[in-house]
Amino acid sequence: MNINAKLVLEDGTQIIGKSFGYEKSSAGEVVFNTAMVGYPESLTDPSYKGQILVLTYPLIGNYGAPELTQTDGIPDFLESENIHISGLIISDYSHNFSHWNAAKSLGDWLKEHKIPALYDIDCRALTKRIREKGAMLGKIEFDDQSIDFWDPNLDNLVDSVSIKEKKIYGNGENRILLVDCGVKANIIRYLINLNNTVIRVPWDYDYSNEEYDGLFISNGPGDPTQCVQTIQHLEKSINEDKPIFGICLGNQLLALASGAKTYKLKYGHRGYNQPVLEVGTNRAFITSQNHGFAVDDKTLSYDWEPYFINLNDKSNEGLKHKSKPIFSAQFHPEASGGPTDTEFLFDNFIEQVNKCKSR
Repeated sequence: MNINAKLVLEDGTQIIGKSFGYEKSSAGEVVFNTAMVGYPESLTDPSYKGQILVLTYPLIGNYGAPELTQTDGIPDFLESENIHISGLIISDYSHNFSHWNAAKSLGDWLKEHKIPALYDIDCRALTKRIREKGAMLGKIEFDDQSIDFWDPNLDNLVDSVSIKEKKIYGNGENRILLVDCGVKANIIRYLINLNNTVIRVPWDYDYSNEEYDGLFISNGPGDPTQCVQTIQHLEKSINEDKPIFGICLGNQLLALASGAKTYKLKYGHRGYNQPVLEVGTNRAFITSQNHGFAVDDKTLSYDWEPYFINLNDKSNEGLKHKSKPIFSAQFHPEASGGPTDTEFLFDNFIEQVNKCKSR
């Protein structure tokens, strides 16, 4: 028997749903994702830390949840070892699951990680409300478990999802220093598959004495201005000539390190169907995205220019330096699941690394 609980929004809206996860109240920022597949990857994406995720598509739970298996310290089928959302909201829950890789039900997986979840909620109406009013604080409340609202963007979420000590993956020709702000596992897979050794370091790590051929700044959750130490280290790195590639939060951190500013989007971009345009060409790509903040193009200095723009709202989707091998993407070229139209950016990064080494 499913216990009823309620989703409460900061504007006073209360929606009753049925519980299928862990039965404990939780708070965070309510956001929606328009992807059609991939809930195991979304739930384990560290960029969702502190957020109550609303999935707009049906059939959630129909392929269960995979077991956490790893190869060389990297999860095989997930983006990290943990579920990072504060809660899950869906319309319909498939109690029966069937998939070659399923080890348990979605509900059991959520209970293991102590994540509450509700179904039998009109997610279409809820998404429309968020689109009209913007991302709102919310909480999933059970009877006799009243809690306060919590704004995750006021905390340093990156510190809670980044590793605490250096790790090394692979044994390739190039040494790529990866600053972990909440990195997705598939980013590490891509870098290793391109014949690199990946040195993964914490978000606030001082890498000035490290030997590396290229610098990679990962995705991550929350307000980028909270990552003061990362920005300070990047300010020094930009003045050097080594290639730098940033994804998602990495795009915003590069902008802040260059002197530009960021701002909070009304409801963010989350899903596998976001169109972007490469500036200066007529090439458009469908991309996977998950972010609530964006770079303000009007604040870019002379040395920088937009690389991509979002075709829906014209917001920034990437940067590149005019004279140095430094660039970034706000979207996820390593998407799993999702379109891989822009995976060539990894090839471009390694090409720049090889060119700099040959010089």
